[in-house]
Amino acid sequence: PPRGGQAGQPGFAQLPLPRAHRPSASCIESTPVPRAGPASMATLHAVDLHSEAAKISQGMVPDEQSLAGGLHLDGVSAFATPNVENEEDFQRQAMEYVKPNHGTTTLGFVYQGGVVIAVDSRASQGPVISSQTVKKVIEINPFLLGTMAGGAADCQFWQRNLGIQCRLFELNNKKRITVTAASKLLANTLYGYKGRGLSMGTMVAGWDGNGPGLFYVDSEGTRIKGQRFSVGSGSTYAYGVLDRGYKWDLTQEEACELGRRAIYHATYRDAASGGTVSVYHITKDGWTKVFGDDVGELHYRYYPKQTLN
Repeated sequence: PPRGGQAGQPGFAQLPLPRAHRPSASCIESTPVPRAGPASMATLHAVDLHSEAAKISQGMVPDEQSLAGGLHLDGVSAFATPNVENEEDFQRQAMEYVKPNHGTTTLGFVYQGGVVIAVDSRASQGPVISSQTVKKVIEINPFLLGTMAGGAADCQFWQRNLGIQCRLFELNNKKRITVTAASKLLANTLYGYKGRGLSMGTMVAGWDGNGPGLFYVDSEGTRIKGQRFSVGSGSTYAYGVLDRGYKWDLTQEEACELGRRAIYHATYRDAASGGTVSVYHITKDGWTKVFGDDVGELHYRYYPKQTLN
């Protein structure tokens, strides 16, 4: 049956078909689907569409000239998929060739007064520092925070998507989502894209009816509950400071200072971490941002310049 447009308009466009359901070339040419749009445009593409769609169905690469202007199949630009037996193995091998290098330092820990989250702000592209002002804490809702480590685009997109899921949960259930449930939603989403090239090592932290909560979630679908985590290229340096100074009965001032100092020392030793140190504190009343200090200023605060006698 006609799809949109007005009756009597000539021209046809073949709908793109999944690889597993592609018919033969003769079948494609014998079952055209009317194309919506101006008659001149439909007539212009009619012949090329059938020939190029037939090539795609047989696993052949279409002509470059046909694809240069965008081979439009019912309003959707078509492109040839790799002519390989196993697309997943092909993609996995290709990712190894172009595997990007990531650099960051993030940490989080739970103590008697709540949860502390601390991050740096440097983004790197291999050996190049691309930004010093990346916001690596995603504010999911007033009681939930997420951190970024890995691919910046992956982390930002999927954690904002998590914020949408958490809001829909609140609207459907008339109550705020728990930290456990939020981290599970993210882990389930990422597991569905396992092996697809995502690069994420995140923490989901917050406060709910059960008290403070902290979870580590990565792009493989791994989900771990814990009291303290550090993620990123500078995490080993941050762990050295964090493990030495951590204890359950810290005061709020001591806990926030511990997070700030741990991130500072990581930026001092790790070239891929730097910029500013941001520290967030989460309590039963929600999260607040406590610090946002430049690492250069922190260096002279922790190690004042000594004069020679």
